[in-house]
Amino acid sequence: MRHATEAEALARFGKRKPVFNYRWEHVTAVVTLAMKLAELTGADGEVVEAAAWLHDVRKEAREKHPQEGAKFARKFLPKTDFPPEKIEAVAQAIEAHMGLWLDAPLDNLEAQVLWDADKLAKIGLTAVFHFTGNVMARGKPTTTDDLIRYGRDAEWQAKTVASMHTEPARRAAAARFAAYNQLWGSLESELRGDDLDA
Repeated sequence: MRHATEAEALARFGKRKPVFNYRWEHVTAVVTLAMKLAELTGADGEVVEAAAWLHDVRKEAREKHPQEGAKFARKFLPKTDFPPEKIEAVAQAIEAHMGLWLDAPLDNLEAQVLWDADKLAKIGLTAVFHFTGNVMARGKPTTTDDLIRYGRDAEWQAKTVASMHTEPARRAAAARFAAYNQLWGSLESELRGDDLDA
């Protein structure tokens, strides 16, 4: 996965080790969240951890990255000491993680945990810092107003919150979404100098 994130950074920023490697930060956050969710829900930790590490390994395939990532897992994991009987479960979880929200819930616990972890890493304050780091790594001029406009233009996040599968993820997603909106509101208030009137 590290190699895949560096290849993506090279394509995006022209260097393997940019100031901020969004994909690596995202993947490591997903691993942490997925492992905690597996512990809280009783999901198979080995399946969840492998799926979390590999879920974006073929991100260059864009909309097809879940299918390509699953193919990669089916080829790569047999070359390791990963339990062979769990490889297909890893591949299925990776295949199911696409999209920012779902119209129908997933029915496999390990896939639910990966999906929830992946989306939790894209909402809340984590999203603010990952997005800001990604913008800075690109080196393109931007303003605080641009960041606020982008941050406020995230209607998909409410749909993401509503699509969470596991109870711990539902609670966390609601809290993260509230914190996200509060942060942008507080930033706008500071920039207007509203705190000077107090």
